[in-house]
Amino acid sequence: MWEIDDRGLIEEIQRGNVAAFRELVERYKKRIYYLALDLTGNHHDAEDLSQDVFIKVYGSIHKFRMESKIHSWLYRITVNAFIDKKKKKFLKIIRLNSENDAEGRQLMAPVDEGINGDPERHTESKLIQKHINAALNRLSPKEKVVFIMKHYHEQTIKEIAQIINVSEGTVKSTLFRAINKLKTALSFYKEDLGWEDV
Repeated sequence: MWEIDDRGLIEEIQRGNVAAFRELVERYKKRIYYLALDLTGNHHDAEDLSQDVFIKVYGSIHKFRMESKIHSWLYRITVNAFIDKKKKKFLKIIRLNSENDAEGRQLMAPVDEGINGDPERHTESKLIQKHINAALNRLSPKEKVVFIMKHYHEQTIKEIAQIINVSEGTVKSTLFRAINKLKTALSFYKEDLGWEDV
């Protein structure tokens, strides 16, 4: 068990200590996975994204200058990897649509991962969650990132600005747009979601 702080751990990794990198993964894999799950919406893509993140981390850890917190740096890599994947997926869908319309439609169909539990007790919450997920997926990648970082991972506006490398004003306006889009998309649930004044 490593008894050193993150800074010491990074210094060990930068000296080539592979065991220290494994410890870094152990410390942060859950946080990165849950962020990836919130961004992607399903377990399989979240695992793939998490793996990509730590591969990128391993390849660029020597560049980390400890000017920000390690979790902020890891979040930034996760967000950038997610946005890159979204762009690639979008281009792939366009290409497949032009080659095979039926296959393209199938790829674009929303995936419902389902929610475990008693069907009778959770039917309504499953339906609400399904609509929330669909509404989130209609946001732009940056809007989705900002909303999830703020409301699911409790990052401050300042922290989000540092993570995605934009101004705090940009974060606020992006968050405002995201919330308005979600309120419009989910207006029929305004009482359940506490949006009675919408």
